[in-house]
Amino acid sequence: MEKSKKVLVTGGRGFIGRQTFPFLLEHGFEVHATATGTSIPDDLNGLDIVWHKVDLCDQIGVERLFKKVAPSHLLHFAWYTQPGSYWSSTENFQWLQASLSLLQSAVKHGVKRVVMAGSCAEYDWDYGFCSEKLTPFRPSTLYGASKNSLRSMLDVYSVQEGLSAAWGGVFSPYGPHEHPSRLVPSVIRSILQSEPAKCSHGKQIRDFMHVEDVGAAFVALLESNVQGVVNIASGVPIAIKDVVEKIASILGRRNLLRMGALNASQSEPPMLVADVRRLTDEVFWTPKYDLDSGLKQTIDWWKANMAGEQYEN
Repeated sequence: MEKSKKVLVTGGRGFIGRQTFPFLLEHGFEVHATATGTSIPDDLNGLDIVWHKVDLCDQIGVERLFKKVAPSHLLHFAWYTQPGSYWSSTENFQWLQASLSLLQSAVKHGVKRVVMAGSCAEYDWDYGFCSEKLTPFRPSTLYGASKNSLRSMLDVYSVQEGLSAAWGGVFSPYGPHEHPSRLVPSVIRSILQSEPAKCSHGKQIRDFMHVEDVGAAFVALLESNVQGVVNIASGVPIAIKDVVEKIASILGRRNLLRMGALNASQSEPPMLVADVRRLTDEVFWTPKYDLDSGLKQTIDWWKANMAGEQYEN
């Protein structure tokens, strides 16, 4: 018997996308996912997922994909996210165009529910505390502006077409398969190799969430009828300094921390924390991990995977 719930996941091999699969399968979805290459990471091979090799920037290929799969749901993560360059890269233009074409194809082929991944970059960072209904969307980077353009188009187009749609605003995810140059894995890896873990002053306040919880939250949002922007975050403010000190304490090597060894970017906001009341009160979802248990799980994963880690942001 054909399943009534069939989801197409873009960016399924990525840091967040890969975490959604167990929850999608648990919720009874027939899962289809896109990939640009032919190799599937070992940890995803055993899951009941149908993979489709397609270039999402190829509109004809995307049309064929929707016609073949005929999904009822779309969960869109794919974007250019190379650390160090994605904030200002002109690749953002390409992914904005590809995402708009993806949205049009979804509507054309009868998709009933669309959830797309956004970030804290769409908000006006001068506010610090980000509320979906109160904080202005005023991005200061090309990445944020491109994502915000897609968010705005999704909002208007979904109303026009009678499409159920939501936008998941991700804040500071961490966990297995994260790119090793990012904050949490860079500190873990340095300490595990008995090298100095260089950080900035660490006074920046952020909102961290374990990536498994991020994946679970997206699936809960997809399964809900909630529309518009929903922050995907813990809602718990914490200084970066406290996060890296927790990592060093768990590993018993606080002597390897080098706070202030790196310059903090002048464009970096002092605080970015999410209002998560829509997530808890409307989606009815709360995280499994607190920061301590999430960091311990992440450290254990890096201990087991330092030699042959697989990541694709």
